[in-house]
Amino acid sequence: MNSRERILGRVRRALADVTPDQRPYEEAVPRDYLRAHGERTVAETVELLAENLADYRAIVHRTDAEELPTVVMRLLAERGSREVLVPPGLPPGWLAEADPVRVHDRAALTAARLDRVDSVVTGCAVAIAETGTLVLDGSPDQGRRRVSLIPDHHICVVRVPDQVVSSVPQALERLDPARPLTWISGPSATSDIELDRVEGVHGPRTLEVILLG
Repeated sequence: MNSRERILGRVRRALADVTPDQRPYEEAVPRDYLRAHGERTVAETVELLAENLADYRAIVHRTDAEELPTVVMRLLAERGSREVLVPPGLPPGWLAEADPVRVHDRAALTAARLDRVDSVVTGCAVAIAETGTLVLDGSPDQGRRRVSLIPDHHICVVRVPDQVVSSVPQALERLDPARPLTWISGPSATSDIELDRVEGVHGPRTLEVILLG
């Protein structure tokens, strides 16, 4: 018996007393685990998110809806971006003042073509304060998973406080597991056996997060 068979065997035994005419699986499995570590106000949760994002070497900005187009324009200009990748449902006002050429994500775009795009701007599904993690779920303002993995510079807009939660369990309650979820904790990075950090290996080298609210 291999590892897979042992694991599936344990699952079957755990569910042996649950029949189709009884409670569904979602109700049969206890979900009373800890949702968050301590009670926080909304402001404290947002501050913790900003702190942990920065700890992961993301660059954090704060603005309101009126100033957002100006902030996006400034970040793209500072990066020297000539082209910006745009998900199909990105609010047009976010790029209203931006100068770079807009490259709209389409199925026909190849990975090589996307690699020549300087930046991408997306929204997110949820942001987790305790882990400094952004989760994208392929919604129209986020686009397909590849748009956040190939360009070297990612600007992600988080709506505060609506999209901010304290913990991973709280995030999972909001997410649809059937959607293509991308979990982002800082810029793409890895370390070799000597712990030399290399960024931009399997995703953006630079992650900038705008807390909008």
